[in-house]
Amino acid sequence: MKPRISMLTLGVRDLERSIRFYETGLGLPRRESPPEVAFFPLNGSWLGLYGRESLADDAGVAPHGEGFAGIAIAHNVASEAEVDELLEQAIAAGAQLVKPAQKVFWGGYSGYFADPDGYLWEIAHNPLFWVGPRD
Repeated sequence: MKPRISMLTLGVRDLERSIRFYETGLGLPRRESPPEVAFFPLNGSWLGLYGRESLADDAGVAPHGEGFAGIAIAHNVASEAEVDELLEQAIAAGAQLVKPAQKVFWGGYSGYFADPDGYLWEIAHNPLFWVGPRD
């Protein structure tokens, strides 16, 4: 079976602001793409940014909605110090701190930020279960 690559596409209110946040603020590598979309290759998946109205239109749903969307994106790192560093980097780039990094019930260490559109990102270190590539 061929490997499958997942793409997470976020519908954003201001595409240029979101591109700056992810590319410059968080340092994600951006692939060349048409001006109405942005792609960032991640480890084993992709992040796509697309206008909120256009993405809703593509899916055939209403573009408005507020509150918790029932999703959080997790980014796993190799140490507690990296959790702290990435949270600080996100805040400096314009994210809102939602939950400071702390020891958590499942045995790891994590914190949350919200990106410029309010999408929740959990930055986590899990010493019991590593989800990234093996070096």
